[in-house]
Amino acid sequence: MQDHKYEHIAGKVKAYINEIPRNVTVVAAAKKRDRGEIRAAIDAGIRIIGENYVQETEKVYPGLKDVAKWHLIGALQKNKVKKAVMMFDMIETVDSVELAGEIDKRCGGAGKIMPVLLEINTGLEGNKSGIIPEDVKDTAKTISAMKNIRIEGLMTMGPLADDPELSRPYFRIAQELFLELKGADIPGVEMKYLSMGMTASYRVAIAEGANLVRIGTGIFGER
Repeated sequence: MQDHKYEHIAGKVKAYINEIPRNVTVVAAAKKRDRGEIRAAIDAGIRIIGENYVQETEKVYPGLKDVAKWHLIGALQKNKVKKAVMMFDMIETVDSVELAGEIDKRCGGAGKIMPVLLEINTGLEGNKSGIIPEDVKDTAKTISAMKNIRIEGLMTMGPLADDPELSRPYFRIAQELFLELKGADIPGVEMKYLSMGMTASYRVAIAEGANLVRIGTGIFGER
């Protein structure tokens, strides 16, 4: 059964890699997955593992830390930043100047510069984290002055919807902000990555400019 499960994961990864344009990278969203499942995805060609929680990452990270890049794709609490900066190669969910400041401080102590994405609340949802679109430019300017953190793009979730097409307007907002920041030439800000789209919506996200897509269920199956 285990071998069949791993073969299924490998087959899914290869199908995504064959389908998705080469300028787009799949982040395998590995929430609640075990080390064997993650290893199967990496062996099949995945280069970035996305994790939602610091404590879950601690269980699977040993032995795999050098064979893939690790991105934090879930909300980060300030009390977990010290551990997060030691494990992750990128934090995709910076949603405030305060969080960025804590990352900057902890990275300073560790002698590390952390690439981050600014998380945008494109749907203006009260229950969601993220910077509201009108504040993105000012937030980027403030964070850009920090020495141990480097903004490399934007990330958005967008409101959850059964129909992927309903996500398109929110992805478009993120792309417009991405292009605006790219054109603003803020010192220390390099707009390289637009992370948006998941298993159900990655095709729409790619059409709207995503070059990082976060796919979990499509690779690993239902939890």
